[in-house]
Amino acid sequence: MGAIKHKALLNVDLGEAYGNWACGPDLELLPMIDQANIACGFHASDPVIMMETVRACKSHNVAVGAHPGLPDLQGFGRREMKLDPAELTAITIYQVGALQGFLSRENVPLHHVKPHGVLYGMMCRDYEVAKAVMLGVPKGVPVFGLAGTEMERAANELGVEFWAEMYGDVKYSKDGMLVIDRKKKYVLAPSHPLPPPLTHALTNPFLPENRPWSLPDIQSHVSQQLTTSTVTATDGSTVQLPVKNYPISVCCHSDSPGCVEIVRTARGVIDGFNKENG
Repeated sequence: MGAIKHKALLNVDLGEAYGNWACGPDLELLPMIDQANIACGFHASDPVIMMETVRACKSHNVAVGAHPGLPDLQGFGRREMKLDPAELTAITIYQVGALQGFLSRENVPLHHVKPHGVLYGMMCRDYEVAKAVMLGVPKGVPVFGLAGTEMERAANELGVEFWAEMYGDVKYSKDGMLVIDRKKKYVLAPSHPLPPPLTHALTNPFLPENRPWSLPDIQSHVSQQLTTSTVTATDGSTVQLPVKNYPISVCCHSDSPGCVEIVRTARGVIDGFNKENG
C-alpha cells in the first residue's frame, strides 16, 4: 500500500495513576506528544488526577481524548469481561461524560475517544461490542482505532469519524491484531547487554511476543508502518495495514518501562516522516 499520504501524529495514554500511586512520567512525555488519551476512572485514574491531567495537557497545547476502559482497576483494564451491549454503551457515556466535565471547566474541547486495553481488543474482534461502545461516543467526536477491524466497520456504519492508529510499542499478531500485554514488556536500551529478569514466572522469553524491545526495534517498527503501511508480525510475516486515507496517529504507552525513550524515538521517526511526506 506504500507510505501514508499525510501527516502522522503521536498519541500517548496519560492520567493512569490512582490516588497516591503514580503510573507513567506524564509531565516528561507531554512536551513530545500531539494527543493524550486520559483515563476516565474505570481502569485507572481518579477525579483529582483527571483534573490535573487535563490542566497539564492544556498548558502544553496537547489535544485531549477520553480513554474509557472496562471497570477493572486491579487488572488495569487488560482482563476481558463479559458485559451486555447496554452496559458497554452506559460505561462509555459515563466515563466520557466525566472527562467532559473537567474539559468544560478548562474550556478544552474533547478531541476524540480511544477505548483502552482489552476493551479496544474486544471491539476489534466483535462487531456488537464495537457498536455498543460507539453508541456511547458523543456525536461529532472521532474514535481512534485499528483499521481493518470491527471497530472500523462499526464506526463507518454508525457515521462516527474514524482515525487509524499505528503502534510504536505494541506488537502485532499474524492476523493484524494487537498483542495486548497485561503488563508492558521492558524496552531494552542499547547500552544494556542483557535483558532484565523476567517479571512473571510464567513468561516464556523465547516466544517472539515476549522478547524485549530495543530502541532500534521501536524505530524500525514505527518507520515500517508509516512508510509501507505494513508491519512485521510476531511470527515474522508481513501484515498489511489497511489504513486507507484515514487520519493517522501513532500510539505509545506511558506504562511501558523506558517509555520516555520510546516516545522520544517514535517522535523522531514521525517528525522525519512528516518532513518528507506530511
